[in-house]
Amino acid sequence: MTGNDMDKGSRGLIFGMFAAKKEHRARKNGAHSHSRTEKGSLMRAIFGIFPLLVIPVALYNLLAFGFGGSLETVNEFGEAVKADVAPIQGLLNSTFFSLPMISGVKWVLSKGDAILLAAIVFLFLEILKSTSTGTSTIVNHAVSMMLFILCMIEFLLAPNFATSTFFILMSMTLLDVLAGVVVTIVSARRDFGMENG
Repeated sequence: MTGNDMDKGSRGLIFGMFAAKKEHRARKNGAHSHSRTEKGSLMRAIFGIFPLLVIPVALYNLLAFGFGGSLETVNEFGEAVKADVAPIQGLLNSTFFSLPMISGVKWVLSKGDAILLAAIVFLFLEILKSTSTGTSTIVNHAVSMMLFILCMIEFLLAPNFATSTFFILMSMTLLDVLAGVVVTIVSARRDFGMENG
């Protein structure tokens, strides 16, 4: 055995080690990408099932139950007086954001308006989501209907929910249900027509 033969053998051994290490790394990365794909599909399914309007409704509930105030106040004579408007109305009317305009006036965005603005964005995203015709979309419509029923019960029974802000929010949950069902039916009919035609 010459030195040249040993040199070839050691090169082959080193090449084999590098090839084995590269193959092990490729298998390991494949397993990681598979687990990432499973996590991504799980998040997509959760995103598809739950209506996004839950977020502004939950925010309003947090404000109503946490910072709403009491329904009865005491007047200057020490008598308990029941409020005419929802105790949360003052909080909803308070300034969330203000910006001086070129015209010289100040533009004021109240906290109630900010919740409605977020709800409009989420309603738009919900209508975009309803264009798919999968099982998660049907579950999404059922959960959206339950959210509307919950909002209607809160609007009718709880004093802090008898505001125009929450009424508009409740109307958006109803529009989410109606628009979602209509868009899904139209999309399914179009898909069915394309498959047959």
